[in-house]
Amino acid sequence: MRQHYELGQYLRHRYKDFLNSSYDRQEIYVRSTDVDRTLMSAEADLAALYPPQGHQVFHLDLNWQPIPVHTVPVKEDKFLKFPILNCPRYQKLREETIGSREVQEKCQENQDFLNMISDKTKWNVTVVNVWKVYDTLSCEKTHNFSPPSWATPEVIDRLRELNNFGFEILFRLHKTQEKSRLQGGELLGRILRNITKATDASTPTPRLKMIMYSAHDITLVALQMALDVYSGITPPYASCHMFELYQEDDGSFTLDMYFRNETDSEAHLLTLPSCTEHCPLQDFIRITKDLISDNRDEECRLSSGTMQTELILAVALSVCMVLLILVLVILCWRWKLKKRHSRIPSSNNEMA
Repeated sequence: MRQHYELGQYLRHRYKDFLNSSYDRQEIYVRSTDVDRTLMSAEADLAALYPPQGHQVFHLDLNWQPIPVHTVPVKEDKFLKFPILNCPRYQKLREETIGSREVQEKCQENQDFLNMISDKTKWNVTVVNVWKVYDTLSCEKTHNFSPPSWATPEVIDRLRELNNFGFEILFRLHKTQEKSRLQGGELLGRILRNITKATDASTPTPRLKMIMYSAHDITLVALQMALDVYSGITPPYASCHMFELYQEDDGSFTLDMYFRNETDSEAHLLTLPSCTEHCPLQDFIRITKDLISDNRDEECRLSSGTMQTELILAVALSVCMVLLILVLVILCWRWKLKKRHSRIPSSNNEMA
């Protein structure tokens, strides 16, 4: 909460000549994932970004005012909570990635290490779920808890490497562009639509000056991997990726990206590959166009070829099962018939 409050102070200073000094609901819109910690993060940011002034002070002993933070249930969140589920095509891409030679070799190289972690944590740790161990230890370190004796700096470094490899499995390695269209491209598309709307002179006024999203480290990773600006370092607490729209003297628009990943530090400029530092908005949109789906629900469906293959396999399996059941029935019938015949006395026995 202290880190997010400090981030709010940083944003207040950075945009002091752009945002109103007092809260105006027509100026800012805030949305969070429906998770307690991200909702609280947004509220901590806003407490410092908009301390109450004048008539907004409703209690003299409270330097705070309530500011709306919007959300939707996790199952309905289609652009902030990652990985976005309910997408068969993405699930298939993920399975293909896990089954790839690169991932399997990584698993084999680290199997003894993962077995050791599993033994220490009493939990089955794999390359896919190792992030849960690393994330727990990272949180404990941030809050000044002493790590368990087995969590040496060397172990933490290796966990960090595997944690980042897990992000690669989710968003890169195999058919990266298609994964982006089904994952990080959703958030990117939402951001660019908001920005484009802000440049449209026909948009009714007053217009929003800031849209703030409060989410998770993996949300930033998905976005930055889609943009190909991810540094390979898991974003720490209170990281902030900023998109800033500027109108130049000639009336054209440029788009800057800044990333602040440490408390008490200045944000650093990110450059979109194939563009300049202050990227013309239309170039930014053109370069990222293939990363954004026009109809994600349609793209999430399995291709007709894949569906046909799976249907054929399902039918073949069903036929095999029916034949197996039929053979078992016949064998059972013959066994019962043979057993029944063995119990019928012969004519000689009857005469005896």
